[in-house]
Amino acid sequence: MKYSEPEKISASVFAKKKGISTSAMYELLYAAGYLVKQGDKAELTEEGKSAGGETTISKKFGEYVVWPENLKLANAPEGISEQRLITATSIGEHFTISAKKANYMLSELGWITKSLKGWTVTDYGKKLGGVQSKHKTSGVSYVRWPEAIVNIGALRDSASQITGKNSSQSTDSEKETSASTSFREKFPARHRAMDGHMVRSKAEMLIDNWFYMADIAHAYERKLPIEESAYCDFYIPSGKVYIEYWGYENDSTYLTRKKEKTALYNKYNFNLIELKDEHVQNLDDILPRLLLEFGIKAY
Repeated sequence: MKYSEPEKISASVFAKKKGISTSAMYELLYAAGYLVKQGDKAELTEEGKSAGGETTISKKFGEYVVWPENLKLANAPEGISEQRLITATSIGEHFTISAKKANYMLSELGWITKSLKGWTVTDYGKKLGGVQSKHKTSGVSYVRWPEAIVNIGALRDSASQITGKNSSQSTDSEKETSASTSFREKFPARHRAMDGHMVRSKAEMLIDNWFYMADIAHAYERKLPIEESAYCDFYIPSGKVYIEYWGYENDSTYLTRKKEKTALYNKYNFNLIELKDEHVQNLDDILPRLLLEFGIKAY
């Protein structure tokens, strides 16, 4: 039997077969290491040649690269090559909110960040399959996502909070780790901060009051935007910063909880500030310096 080479097609034809835009297709080829940008041109790399890409010339389009129909995007973000990519507009339509609110929601989760001209995908956003894109005419940056992004629990929870509709994947009786449950039972929130937050210790009350007096928007015991169930002590949305106060170092239940939470912060590479008892007595000196490292100015 005679072996025939697979037909080779352009990136635009490939994109149409995948159900994504041509620009998104090029982003995947860049991510896979098959193309590199040279000025305004996309140049074929050695990896791209090994994958079957080759340069061709036509009278109509000039020089361009063609690819085998069975091309595998080896180094592209997991799951992206087989899924249609959608924008914040489509995400907003799914949750019946505006594209502006969808981008705010994605930013608040730490998946994208506001840039000078549009939105930029974060490292964590890339792990979820986010692909950086740019509008051809306006040059505005935006991010595309796999369709399955709308099924991620953290995103559904955020959408339900914005719309007031219950998420089908989250309930008030959401499961937590045994260490977290034991901690909440052992240390109930009995201290009221100046902004009305009920917190679990006098130290947390002082921290919360400091944020309030410094006019820094903050959340108390916000759920981390991950599939695992865990809550931070404080969250500063303007810098995507999580703050933990470690105050019960002699309690075994607390130490177990601390170990679990620290592992999660390391796993997802979240911005984290850790406070201890000695810091609480000197917040005016400690917090402005630590917050400034994440671009947050106090006072």
